[in-house]
Amino acid sequence: MINTEHDNEATAYWTTAACSGELRREDLPAVGPGEALVRTLYSGISKGTELMVHEGSVPASIAERMRSPHQEGSFPAPVKYGYLSVGVVEQGPEEWLGRTVFCLYPHQDRYVVPLSDLTVVPPEVPARRAVLTGTVETAVNALWEAGPRLGDRIAVVGAGLVGGMVAALLRSFPLQRLQLIDVDPSRGALAEALGVDFALSADAAGDCDIVFHCSASQEGLERCLELVGDEGDIIEMSWYGNRRVTIPLGEDFHARRLSVRASQVGVVARARRHRRTAAQRLELAVSLLKDPVFDTFITGCSPFAQLPDAVHRLSEGELAALCHVIEYPQPEEQR
Repeated sequence: MINTEHDNEATAYWTTAACSGELRREDLPAVGPGEALVRTLYSGISKGTELMVHEGSVPASIAERMRSPHQEGSFPAPVKYGYLSVGVVEQGPEEWLGRTVFCLYPHQDRYVVPLSDLTVVPPEVPARRAVLTGTVETAVNALWEAGPRLGDRIAVVGAGLVGGMVAALLRSFPLQRLQLIDVDPSRGALAEALGVDFALSADAAGDCDIVFHCSASQEGLERCLELVGDEGDIIEMSWYGNRRVTIPLGEDFHARRLSVRASQVGVVARARRHRRTAAQRLELAVSLLKDPVFDTFITGCSPFAQLPDAVHRLSEGELAALCHVIEYPQPEEQR
C-alpha cells in the first residue's frame, strides 16, 4: 500500500540515477505556525523538464537555477523534483482546512509547506484540471513578455503542451491571425479542440508580428526566423538542456532586424515585474482554468504507485501524453 500508516510519514518520488526512479518513504515535519499539511489529490508530470531530470540531462552550469521550490537532493541524482501538485489542506489554520490548493511541490502524497506557498483553487476549477496551473503560468508569462497587440498576426510553433497553452490563451485575443504549427499532422486535433487554426510547418503563413517557439528543436527555431516579419519578435520558450542548437544568424537576420527573446517562468516577465508578484501570477493562472477547454491537455492518468513506470514509459516514448496526471490514493471515508 502507498498510503502512509502514520501521521508523520509520507511517500515521495525520487530520481535515483539516470533513467531510474523510485518511491521512497520519508518523515514529515510537524506543522508549525503559518504552515499547512497538504494531502495530495493529483500531480502532473511536466514532460520537458522532468524527463530531462529523469535522463540526467540537466547541465551542471545551471543546476542551481533549475532547482524547483521544494526540491530535495541535487542534480543529477538522487533528487526529488517536480512542481505540479494539487491537494487538500488537512492541518493548519481553521480557515484553510478542507481547501483545495495548488503548490509547486514534487510528487509526494503528503507534505508540509508555508501557507504563502499555496494557491487556492477556485471552486469552479476541478482539482484534476488544476495540475495545469504551472503550465498556464508559463504561458501567461510568455504573453506578458511578448505583449500581443490588436490585429497582430501570431504563430505558435510546436503544438505540444506549452505551445497549446499559449494558443489557448491567445484564442480570445482580437488578433488578425493565429496559427498553431507543427510538423505532426495529428496535432491538428489539438488545434481543432481549442478552436484555433492549424498548419503544418511547411504551409504556415509568414510575415508574423510575433512567433512563439515551443518545439524544442533547432528546425523549429529556424522556421520561426522564416515566419516572423521584419523587425518582428520570436519568443523562445523551448528549453534544450545540454543540447547545442545552431541557428542561421547570417543571411537576412540583421538586415530584417529580427529579435529572439527568452521567456522563462522562473521570474515574472520584465513588462510586469514591478506590478505583479509570482504569487499573483499563479492566482491568475489558476483562475483561467475555469475554462473547460483546458481538459483537452490532460491526455493520460496513472495511479501514484505506478509513477516510476509512467516516467520511464514517457521517457522511452511508449506513453504518449500532453500532460500525464498522477492520481493519489485517498482515505476510505473520502472515496
